[in-house]
Amino acid sequence: MKTLWSGIAISVFALVGAASATLRAPQPPTAGATLSEDRGKLLITVDGQAVATEDFQITRDGDNWVAHGTTDIHAGKEIARVNGELRLNSAGEPLRYVWTTVGDKKATSTTVFEGAIAKITLNMGDGKPIEQDFHFASPVVILDNNLYHQYEILARVYNWTAGGPQTFAVLIPQEQSPGNITVESLGNVNLEGAKYTQLVVRTEDLQVNIYLDSSHRLMRLIVPASKAEIRRQ
Repeated sequence: MKTLWSGIAISVFALVGAASATLRAPQPPTAGATLSEDRGKLLITVDGQAVATEDFQITRDGDNWVAHGTTDIHAGKEIARVNGELRLNSAGEPLRYVWTTVGDKKATSTTVFEGAIAKITLNMGDGKPIEQDFHFASPVVILDNNLYHQYEILARVYNWTAGGPQTFAVLIPQEQSPGNITVESLGNVNLEGAKYTQLVVRTEDLQVNIYLDSSHRLMRLIVPASKAEIRRQ
């Protein structure tokens, strides 16, 4: 698990990338995204211990959508806060993403998508913004550190009609890191007496299990290798 600015380690996974990299992921089967309004609170635990909570909402804004999340991370008396706001078009493709962190250090980053190019400006508060561009050969999804409602958006851009494994380009803005993931539906499963639809997200060395209700709302997320679990309250 990667560390946040405060040194608190709860990120789900990292994807190796390079500056100005062009990621040529196979295009996932296309079928209009089924975005839907939602709001809720997520409890984040690692090895059974509560380490953070996230409040989020996904709302329509004209023809576009806005997903906003705020995560408070606790480590003893220390608290760090991460805010993320993602604007998407009607197809679920990112248009603009802004995140901020407040803790031992404060940072702000803005990512603007211009076609297949993601332009990131990172400000660490020292008056010297860092700019970086990433080029993608296919639409990209945002899965940022410590903002787990974004996995619900991933579930909604997954083509459920086509099913099977689908590959997406992905960007983790807090790490300025691009990569690829494979997403696959495993159908309906029972977990601790509850019925869910399961999606599995895989990288070369990690698996993330996503559990959704019948409306494809995020209910639980489990990362076995990290002993991390995210559960809707």
